[in-house]
Amino acid sequence: MTGFAENRRVAIVALVVANYDEAIAWYVDRLGFLLTEDVDLGGGKRWVTVAPANGQGARLLLAEASDGMQASRIGNQTGGRVFLFLETDDFVRDHAAMLAKGVEFREAPRVEPYGTVAVFADLHGNLWDLIEPKR
Repeated sequence: MTGFAENRRVAIVALVVANYDEAIAWYVDRLGFLLTEDVDLGGGKRWVTVAPANGQGARLLLAEASDGMQASRIGNQTGGRVFLFLETDDFVRDHAAMLAKGVEFREAPRVEPYGTVAVFADLHGNLWDLIEPKR
């Protein structure tokens, strides 16, 4: 009816990073993500994606900054607002695991009408919500 295919989804979100390998290590070691692709594109460029271990949700494309303009956006892609939302089925478990891995939470967990949530920063300072939605 709208002219668009019915089966569409946001599949990949690009995240500008300073260094491919540093970003891979952080997302794999600290958040428990899986490295889903690492393809050499030549000229120092790579196609690098990571995703939550259960494979649900969008993948992140770790895009190494290639110039000064891109580098200026590292850690502040959204002007200081929460950028990404990591949904969990067990907030207490994942919050504790992330703290144990050295993830920096910017606030104590809180309960909101939509679920239990806390803001954390990634390796470059981008803000994320860890959230267990209210069911």
